[in-house]
Amino acid sequence: MGKVTGFKEYARETPTRRPVAERVKDYFEVYQPFPEDKVRTQAARCMDCGIPFCHTGCPVNNIIPDWNDLVYRDQWKEAIRVLHSTNNFPEFTGRICPAPCEAACVLGINEPPVTIKVIEKAIVERAWEEGWIRPEPPATRTGKRVAVVGSGPAGLAAAQQLNREGHWVTVFEKSDRIGGLLRYGIPDFKMEKHVVDRRLDQMTEEGVVFRTSAHVGQTVSVDELRKEFHAILLAGGAEAPRDLRVPGRELKGIYFAMEFLPQQNKKIAGDEVANQILATDKRVVIIGGGDTGADCLGTCHRQMAKSILQFEIMPMPPQDRHASTPWPLWPLQLRVESAHEEGGLRDWAINTTRFTGDENGNVKQLQAIRVGAPPKFEAIPGTEVTIEADLVLLALGFTGPVKQGMVEQLGVQLDARGNIATNGSYMSSVPSVFAAGDMRRGQSLVVWAIAEGRSAAQAVAEYLRSNDGAK
Repeated sequence: MGKVTGFKEYARETPTRRPVAERVKDYFEVYQPFPEDKVRTQAARCMDCGIPFCHTGCPVNNIIPDWNDLVYRDQWKEAIRVLHSTNNFPEFTGRICPAPCEAACVLGINEPPVTIKVIEKAIVERAWEEGWIRPEPPATRTGKRVAVVGSGPAGLAAAQQLNREGHWVTVFEKSDRIGGLLRYGIPDFKMEKHVVDRRLDQMTEEGVVFRTSAHVGQTVSVDELRKEFHAILLAGGAEAPRDLRVPGRELKGIYFAMEFLPQQNKKIAGDEVANQILATDKRVVIIGGGDTGADCLGTCHRQMAKSILQFEIMPMPPQDRHASTPWPLWPLQLRVESAHEEGGLRDWAINTTRFTGDENGNVKQLQAIRVGAPPKFEAIPGTEVTIEADLVLLALGFTGPVKQGMVEQLGVQLDARGNIATNGSYMSSVPSVFAAGDMRRGQSLVVWAIAEGRSAAQAVAEYLRSNDGAK
């Protein structure tokens, strides 16, 4: 380990966020730079535990104590080698992962845990600055062709792994740009898009082919893919949004979060967005208290909304780790994102029952009621409230992959939750068709998507080795 007594000597420290008054005027990332000497000090806090629970907390099984030690010893080039051995895109997870590894850190039993996420980001950014991250094309090609449908973190991780195995990989993306939720779901103030672009440049030079505006099942036929490729990997995400079926839902001014967020990302990218959904000078209500709701909140601040309320049907979590989620489990506790610091009001244990509008069909009011504890969420009589609202954003999560189109045409079986059912090798009920990421496991984290993409790529590669599959 780096410094035997480091965890006793040094306190946890993380990068500071830019002042609220400054950052709400732009869409640049909110965190200030973190000096290298502070990163090395934080790495010294790693205890090099006999059983590193951070490994099991991390879906990609990052070898965390090893690269903490290397950073402490100023061996950054070796640190990125170790980091890349388990994670294709640590610059993504170092920015937007909620860090379940830190929740599982042994030091976190009675002290603030090691700043694993900060160190991870510092390693990969140093590697980019030094030019250590270069294209790694395969020495030989197998002649096998693989189609990856979806260019989010699962699809990109799988594509890079399969390409490095020597297979010819083509990524199909229905949107006009590559990146999936990284491109059009994550606001720029959490991750600027040049972070994605430099990885795409690397992968292009490695030989991965990207096809945009290629909607499999619509503009690209399923039969075409079946004929042209030896294997297909479905990594299109869980894009079917959970709706709120209450009276007045049809009113204008009520949108899903993923109708709202991508438009702002397109605007920042320089696109002209006709009839953009804007929060400017509006009374906004965000229904849903998770990460997507927080992304909507931060975007509404930057669009200068008149007022913002964020509703959550669950009760308010405790300030500290709840007894029901002891270490090393992911803790149930209140989380304050950068967007929450910037303003707006959060309300808990409240359920929307109706929307009402004006004579032109625009939403103007939201009726809600206080509810009891889950799972019943029983309405509490006498607690009805009416909220003025000009814009309502539904950030209620997702119910699984979109079934119409590709999924139906392929005829793959679904599991009880409506996701694509697979065997232990990530293969669906249709031979040579695999699935990974949110399409297979349901709505989840970026780090889980990367882990799924890597594992599925290994399964596809093993299938191709054991099946000639001549086309």
